[in-house]
Amino acid sequence: MSRRALRRLRGEQRGQEPLGPGALQFALRDDDDVEEEGPKREPGGQRPRGAGKEGVRVNNRFELINIEDLEEGPVVNGERSDCLLTDAVVSRNKRRSPSGSTETKRDGEAADRAALPEQSNISGKLRKKKKKQKSKKNATGETSENGLEDIDRILERIEDSSGLNRPGPPPLSSKKHVLYVEHRHLNPDTELKRYFGARAVLGEQRPRQRQRVYPKCTWLTTPKSTWPRYSKPGLSMRLLESRKGLSSFAFEHSEEYQQTQHKFLAAVESMEPNNIVVLLQTSPYHVDSLLQLSDACRFQEDQEMARDLVERALYSMECAFHPLFSLTSGTCRLDYRRPENRSFYLALYKQMSFLEKRGCPRTALEYCKLILSLEPDEDPLCMLLLIDHLALRARNYEYLIRLFQEWEAHRNLSQLPNFAFSVPLAYFLLSQQADLPEQELSSAREKASLLIRQALTMFPGVLMSLLEYCSVRPDAAVANHRFFGPDAEISQPPALSQLVSLYLGRSHFLWKEPATMSWLEENVREVLQAVDAGDPAVEVCESRRKVLYQRAPRNIHRHVVLSEIKEAVAALPPDVTTQSVMGFDPLPPLDTIYSYVRPERYLSAPALLLCLYSSEAKSRQPRKHNRSLL
Repeated sequence: MSRRALRRLRGEQRGQEPLGPGALQFALRDDDDVEEEGPKREPGGQRPRGAGKEGVRVNNRFELINIEDLEEGPVVNGERSDCLLTDAVVSRNKRRSPSGSTETKRDGEAADRAALPEQSNISGKLRKKKKKQKSKKNATGETSENGLEDIDRILERIEDSSGLNRPGPPPLSSKKHVLYVEHRHLNPDTELKRYFGARAVLGEQRPRQRQRVYPKCTWLTTPKSTWPRYSKPGLSMRLLESRKGLSSFAFEHSEEYQQTQHKFLAAVESMEPNNIVVLLQTSPYHVDSLLQLSDACRFQEDQEMARDLVERALYSMECAFHPLFSLTSGTCRLDYRRPENRSFYLALYKQMSFLEKRGCPRTALEYCKLILSLEPDEDPLCMLLLIDHLALRARNYEYLIRLFQEWEAHRNLSQLPNFAFSVPLAYFLLSQQADLPEQELSSAREKASLLIRQALTMFPGVLMSLLEYCSVRPDAAVANHRFFGPDAEISQPPALSQLVSLYLGRSHFLWKEPATMSWLEENVREVLQAVDAGDPAVEVCESRRKVLYQRAPRNIHRHVVLSEIKEAVAALPPDVTTQSVMGFDPLPPLDTIYSYVRPERYLSAPALLLCLYSSEAKSRQPRKHNRSLL
């Protein structure tokens, strides 16, 4: 019976047997013997200090199995067994050498020396086999990739031969929807860092302090430590339906939030802004109160407080998002006919306006795309009247051209004065860039000239007003011509005049460049020659103007009210200017879908208590809160 079996029967372990008389004898050996046997343990089972990691012997039940060989290479054709047998013989000789006599030591040394060349040959064979296995793995990986490519080529040949044009997966650049929103562009700091650098935007790093913990990470705003502690105000969102890849959502008000909403309406009717301030003390994240108070601060030229209140309203609504609601996909819808959803539209629009005034047109363009993606068919805030302006200011000419090309067929964007003039301007500015090939520059210049001539033919009343905004004196031949003279502006319908005044009041400064003016002058002369030659397109455009622009829809009036452009507001019809326009809900849709109704006699008790409480708090509030709401 072997020594190992005897030790197991006695219950002993290796390294615990008593030392023999020859245990402390040292024998001089070659370096190969030392490397082959590996570092031995000192008395007590400890490893010597100079021992390397490769010679560490693990107390393993299966001592005949080499762990490294199992990890690195599998058994191939049964040749691994020979190696294991040789390792077993060597290991037995090593175990027997300390406890045997000097004769057994000499025999073991001779056996070790005889086994060295055989073991070296076996190790060399194993190394070659490992290299072959690795090369085989690489070759199989390459053949598998080549096989996949061959399969794709075969499928393409089959489709071409059968004549079936199956649309394959488009490239990654074309997969993005035209209203796709990028998260990183929703942060204005990203754009400011690109303009001024990170050091100028962030400034000196503030000392680390224990900041207030907020419930979730948000994309639209960054929570501030000066805000009240967030608690759910009773605002939530639910999924209405999912159909044809589109998901419809709706915000919901709890009973507590409905009571707060009724108090807010009573405060607005009282015409006392301190009532809203008191309401925000008890409900600091009520969205409509934050938006209305933001307008009051803006009228008092407190832009910082106004922007802060809008950001707090956006944070409150973003915390109520449904898990499936996505800001970037362009497939989530919010019905503007529901009053609960309108607050989100208005908060996004006000934030977009602040960003544009702050000098972040790229971020404002992303917000504009987000608003348009919520309901692109109806477009309740008429963002198509603004998106071209933001794209030009952000110098994102390719996006404006792509939007025009994709939506012109079903939305007739060329019939809007802003698109009719902004798209050729985008082509012209694109042709001025030096980093494009000469062929693309020439084609962009030709496309720009063609589109601007069509725009001048369709909207002749824009030219004289545009030159007046740009402080440019027109040529006498142009000013006295019947096509571009004063009659062209007077004869256009009121709805068209409103669209023209809205576009010029917002985007006239984009045409002030000398190169742009000279290009415009060339095309004006071309149009005059076509008119004098009796081009039939002139009569077609004149008849189209009389039919299409009889009355502007309600969403355009709503956009004009929100834009606050004086020239456009002055062109509003009397039926819009005579009715009361609330800042938290300007010109609500006529087919509003109400989920709950305000009680008829609600003003009797709660509004009275609110007014009494506000009168007591009025003396304690600073004078800066005395702001008018409407």
